[in-house]
Amino acid sequence: MHKDVKILVVGDLMLDHYIWGQCDRISPEAPVQVVKTTNETYKLGGAGNVVENLISLGAKVNVASVIGEDSTGEKIIEILRQVGADTSLIIKEKGRESSIKSRVMASHQQVVRIDKESIGDINMQDDFVSMVTKNLGNFDLVLLSDYAKGVLTDNVCQSIIKECNKHNKYVLIDPKGDDYTKYKNATLLTPNKKEASQATNINIKDKDSLIKAIKKLKDEISLRYSIITLSEEGIALFNEDLEIFEAESKEVFDVTGAGDTVLATLGFMLASNYDIKDAIKTANLAAAVVVGKIGSATATFSEMEELLRSRANADFEHKIKSIDEALVILSKKGNKKLVFTNGCFDILHVGHTKYLSKARDFGDILVVGLNSDDSVKRLKGQTRPINNQDDRASMLSSLGFVDYVIIFDEDTPYELIKKLKPDILVKGADYKDKDVVGSDIVKDVRLVEFVPNKSTTNIINRIKK
Repeated sequence: MHKDVKILVVGDLMLDHYIWGQCDRISPEAPVQVVKTTNETYKLGGAGNVVENLISLGAKVNVASVIGEDSTGEKIIEILRQVGADTSLIIKEKGRESSIKSRVMASHQQVVRIDKESIGDINMQDDFVSMVTKNLGNFDLVLLSDYAKGVLTDNVCQSIIKECNKHNKYVLIDPKGDDYTKYKNATLLTPNKKEASQATNINIKDKDSLIKAIKKLKDEISLRYSIITLSEEGIALFNEDLEIFEAESKEVFDVTGAGDTVLATLGFMLASNYDIKDAIKTANLAAAVVVGKIGSATATFSEMEELLRSRANADFEHKIKSIDEALVILSKKGNKKLVFTNGCFDILHVGHTKYLSKARDFGDILVVGLNSDDSVKRLKGQTRPINNQDDRASMLSSLGFVDYVIIFDEDTPYELIKKLKPDILVKGADYKDKDVVGSDIVKDVRLVEFVPNKSTTNIINRIKK
């Protein structure tokens, strides 16, 4: 599915240290819990979480960072090697303290966190930049994971970005802080809504403010693509226009590390020569897998495929909407083209599926107006429909190219079209030279040829014979 990709992750490495225990009493010395330890565990934090996400996706990863000459640094390198990362570009700086965050956990509740780290700028910036830039030719793409611990200084960021652009390599960045000028000319940044609001001084509270902020980032930081992650709302992209890709998550257990997953997935997909839109859609899927787990987690392609399969099996009937429900959902469609068609679809056959598939190809969202049982009787006679409206709606909603089904009771879908205001109206080619209901509302009317001799009436006649 994907070619072998080699990615360089540059950034702040951390060690997440968990001290697990039980609490049965309060200390007599002070009003604090006494935790009796039972176990200690270590995990990669900071840029290390991006590394683990990339490896889960199948990338070959090299890590460039500066750590201290201490046991914490040794542990970080040990775990990186265990997960399969190359650590040959990690430098140890004398007098620097590696980042470790120790959390005391009593009965799965965090009691206290103790941090030990150096957060000043690294001293050996020139040596570090020289080492990284000399090795850029070995990688398809570079990710900068900034946790404001001193590795990604202004000088380091700009030197790497300049060299990446010189060699036409994408450089993706998870930014930190309020001043993004040190990331100027990067391919893209992945700030969340709060971070983007702080960096642009624009309170992102609606679509207009989102457009202002995301465009300001693109223009002022000279980004190739401007992205803002919107948590449960998805991911916003500004290239020439704003486009919002809806989140895929259904159940959220823990958002820890979801930003690292998005950055890693975007990087992996772009390095695999996918376009930015496909990369974002996949990043949304990966984030959905991760937020369904507890703690900082990773996503694999098999987990994403399983998520899609389970939804296809379980969720298709959720496509059946009332007009009011549909209007709420479609109000968030952004620049996506809405296609509408309608019919009785009594006995679903190949003529129907080919017609609907072609209709969906005209735009981004296909809404099918389905005549109710009463409506079908008025149009086709008292012996119809063969299948009731619920069964017909369920069959239509099981088709992957149908996005929503709305049952209507009138003889024509005129009122439905009036409310939906679709971009494109689709009817069968037998409507050539006839008035198409709704053509006075919708500017773009497309006619689709039917498959010859494929109709519900023909099927019924064959059964009767």
